[in-house]
Formats: sequence, structure tokens, C-alpha cells
Amino acid sequence: MPAYTFEALQPDGKTRKGVIEADTAKAARALLRGQALVPLAVDAVDASGEGPSVLSAPLFGGRAFNATQLAIWTRQLAGLVGSGLPLERSLTALAEEAEDERQRNLIASLRAEVNAGSPLARAMAQHPREFSGVYTAVIAAGEQGGHLGAVLERLADDLEERQALRGKLIGAALYPAIVTLVAIVIVVFLVSYVVPQVATVFAGTKHALPWLTVAMLALSGFVRAWGWWVLAAVVLGATAFRLALRSPALRQRFDAFWLRLPLIGRLARGYNAARFGATLAMLAGAGVPILRALQAAAETLSNTAMRADAEDALVMVREGAPLASALAQKKRFPGLLAMFARLGEQTGQLPLMLQRAAAQLSAEVQRRAMQLATILEPLLIVVMGVVVMLIVLAVMLPIIQLNQWVK
Repeated sequence: MPAYTFEALQPDGKTRKGVIEADTAKAARALLRGQALVPLAVDAVDASGEGPSVLSAPLFGGRAFNATQLAIWTRQLAGLVGSGLPLERSLTALAEEAEDERQRNLIASLRAEVNAGSPLARAMAQHPREFSGVYTAVIAAGEQGGHLGAVLERLADDLEERQALRGKLIGAALYPAIVTLVAIVIVVFLVSYVVPQVATVFAGTKHALPWLTVAMLALSGFVRAWGWWVLAAVVLGATAFRLALRSPALRQRFDAFWLRLPLIGRLARGYNAARFGATLAMLAGAGVPILRALQAAAETLSNTAMRADAEDALVMVREGAPLASALAQKKRFPGLLAMFARLGEQTGQLPLMLQRAAAQLSAEVQRRAMQLATILEPLLIVVMGVVVMLIVLAVMLPIIQLNQWVK
């Protein structure tokens, strides 16, 4: 049964918005009048994403669910379905509880498709911006196997673990980034405003200024004369570089170079390998065929060089090679992943072993990120202190020298 969003007046004069199911818009208005409401607007929720629907209308390009909300919503749906509530009633309950209008419209669209006989995975596939290919593949496997509730629980666990890892990495990088930004602002202020005051104070003296002061004045003059041009050049260069990275070949070479960096490269390898292993474990555990699971897991890799290696491994597996052997030949993937895949193939517990490998890789990434942040924090403070000390010396040395001249 189609779903319609409505806006209507209540008997007390207040406006009410929501979603209602009816065969036609006219029937929807009749249902609203039967509830003592005066319909002001009734619009169809277009599940295909085409046509003038509220859900498909671009609202600043945003999505109905962000990553955290999607994990919470998946957990709620898993709880309702796992408790024995029919899928249609579960979606109805979630639609009624949704506070955001776009979420309510999206869930209503899913419910309408399910009521029409469509599987939940197919209904979700009509909204690729909200539900990734991996997400819908896991849902499809759960529906085919008849254990949708358990699969939803596993999917919610994976989403929450991924968010936790991402949050810890961002948290580890946040403090160094803030310190660096504050240091740059302070140094630019001192160089562009404080240091030039020295030039005005000692402009009338016929004595030579200390070399550190002369160098700092030259730097100050450059910043004041060309600072905005340098900033514009940096912004334009960064923009041009981002546009150039849209080229697949250039992006793959850049990602391969990124993986070869001493510290950041190892973090990138570990993060992508952990994500790949966790996705592959979840898909294989849900009953998705290994070739399809490999393809979906490869698409989750943000590093295109590692994605190309995963696709090459997929070709090797399709030709009959074991998964562990295919991964072992791709040196960008940590050897731990291939080792656990081999153990999983030997014991018949591939999803469990892949999940353990992903957990170990994730823990290693977190440990290295915290170590890097621990090293960077005092290092940045020391560097900032040295720079500020040089600026202060450049200002104080002429004053000390002037006192000596007076004596």
C-alpha cells in the first residue's frame, strides 16, 4: 500500500505532520478527515527516488541517517524483529518513533514496499544513499536464510565497532590538529604584527640590528606583503590536487604512495585491512557467497590501491585459489589477515577467524594511533615553544643591545 506524507490541522488549530498509508491520495485525505483532521497537503512518498516526493527532494544534500543514527536504527529494528514482531509492524513502530521527517518518510517508504510484497533488502536497495551495498547484501542474506533478526544484530555490532574505531582515530588526531592550528595562528600574529614594531622603534638608530632580528624582520615583511597570496596559492593548489585525484590512475598512485609512508602508511594499511576483514567476516557469516562477499568487502576500502589488490584477490579466488593464498600474495594487506584466513579455511570457521583478525588489526591501529598522538603532543609543544622563543629573542635582542649602547 502506498505511503503519503501529510500536513493537517488538528481541532485545536495546531498543525500536525506525519505519514499515512492509503490506496490513493484521495483515500488518504478521507482517512485524515475521519480522524477529525483538516488535510492541508498530501504528497506521495516515492520509493524509487524519482518524482516530486518529500524524501527525494534535496535538502542541502543531506541523508536521513548519519552513521551513528543508522547503527542505532539497525539495533532497534534488530530488537523488534528478534522479539518476534512482524517486519511490517516493526517498521510501523520505528516510523512512529522517528523524530526527523526525512527518517520518518524513509521508513514509511520501506514499509510501503514491504507491504507490497517486496523483500526488505530490495526496498533498501532503492535508497543507495542511505543503505550501502554491503548493508543490503547482509539483509538479503538474512532474509534468505530466515534469520533476519540475528543478522541485523550482527550488522548493528559491525556498524558500532566501525564507528568506535573511527571515533578513536579522530580523537587521537584531534588534539595535535588543534595545537598545530593554534600554533600557526599565534606565530602568524607575532610575525605580522609584533615583530614589525621592532622596526619602527629602531628605525632611527644607526646601529646594526642583530642577525636574528634582521632575519625575523625579513620574514615579517614577506608575510605582510605576500601572506594572502601564499594562502590563496595554497587553497588553489589543494583544490587543484583534490580535483586531480578524481583521476582513477592518479588516485591509485597517490594511495599507493600514502601506504609507503613510515607511520601514517601503517595506520592506513591496518585501518583498511580491519575494515575489509570485518566486512568479509560479517558477509560470510550471514551466508553470502564468498565471491560476492569479496566484491562487497573490496568496495568498502577507501584506499584504491588496496581495493585493486582485493579485486585481484577476487579474480584469483574465482579461478580456484584459496582465499588465504590470494591475500598472502598481496603485500599491502597485513600478513595477519592471510594467516587467520588460512586457519579459518582449515578449520571451517572462516567468518570467526576473519572476525578475530579484524579485531586484532583494529586494536593494533588504535594502539599505534595513541602512540603517535602521545609522541606528537609534546613534540608540537616543544616546536611551538622554540618558534615563540626565537621571535621573543628577535624582539628582545635589540632592546638589550640598546641598553648596552646607552651605558
